[in-house]
Amino acid sequence: MRLLLSVLLVSTGLICKAQETVIVFSKKNEGYRNYRIPSLVCTKNGVLLAFAEGRTSLLDHSENDIVLKRSTDNGLTWGALSVIAEDGKNALNNPQAVVRSDGRIILMYQRYADGFGERDALPGLEGERICRTFLMYSDDEGLTWSSPLDITAEVKRPEATSMATGPGIGIELTHGKHAGRLIMPVNQGPYGNWFVYTVYSDDGGSNWQKGEIAPYKKKIRGWANEVQIVELSDGRLMLNARSESGNRKRKIAFSEDGGRTWSAVEDEKNLLEPECQASFMSYNDSTLLFCNPRHRSRRLRGTVYASTDSGKTWPHRKTVYKGGFAYSCMAILPTGEIGVLFEKDGYESISFMKLRLEKILDPKTK
Repeated sequence: MRLLLSVLLVSTGLICKAQETVIVFSKKNEGYRNYRIPSLVCTKNGVLLAFAEGRTSLLDHSENDIVLKRSTDNGLTWGALSVIAEDGKNALNNPQAVVRSDGRIILMYQRYADGFGERDALPGLEGERICRTFLMYSDDEGLTWSSPLDITAEVKRPEATSMATGPGIGIELTHGKHAGRLIMPVNQGPYGNWFVYTVYSDDGGSNWQKGEIAPYKKKIRGWANEVQIVELSDGRLMLNARSESGNRKRKIAFSEDGGRTWSAVEDEKNLLEPECQASFMSYNDSTLLFCNPRHRSRRLRGTVYASTDSGKTWPHRKTVYKGGFAYSCMAILPTGEIGVLFEKDGYESISFMKLRLEKILDPKTK
């Protein structure tokens, strides 16, 4: 009977094995027409939390809510959808989570007023028509959440219009004098004039400070916007950002002071992209992981890369899904497997898969 049940669950898409996919959020299901912008974290006790925007349409600002699903069996099955933040006709965007070392989960996101999206939001820190940033937290593995706290004045520059956390995940530093610092990578507008930076907290998320924006080299093409960050084994931070209106190569920069200041943004010539968000994280002190659609013009051919020299080279990669593959987010499971939450097949679903590091490092796989 147990074997029959397992076969049935696999055949219906409710569970997954390594490199198979399971639907987590499905278009036109559970109250929303579309789901986009995945964030995935593994809690201290091994529970997977999958966040997304629940939308009334594919538009970025369409009365979006922040929604969540949980998995207690390493992504084999997922619980019911819960709405953890909503605000009427206003749009909630860019859920980005970080798990603190003591287990608290912190979530940041933005709110755009109805009719004032990324292209229309006004500069400043006050007023209904500005982009605002909110923070929530959970101390029970994502089952319940605090009320949203408006932290706009701490994390946004007055001259900025739009702002976006990630999308993806934040990190907690583990090396050097800034160990314990919480880091959230962000970008700011105006639209078409983007800069990336970090906001950080040295008191567990109670108070936040803005780092300096990462400057551009004079001859670099394109803008860095959607951004993720890793901590390298020597204590430096490395950012990896989408290249908007550029040359389809990822943008990178480095910080030696815990995210307060950054080197000039430069091209990462080994990582191609079709202008799309990507996932970037540390597997351990010796290995970095990167995931995006490996294509110069279309969001398809999802690929996970590994670097064993602090991101200097990316010789290892594995194609994990050949079809439509857009935004993604990775997490390390208690089993050591890599979980990948990604937008699949033209935004028909946000789906989950997992694979082992050795499959990426195997020289026979591409």
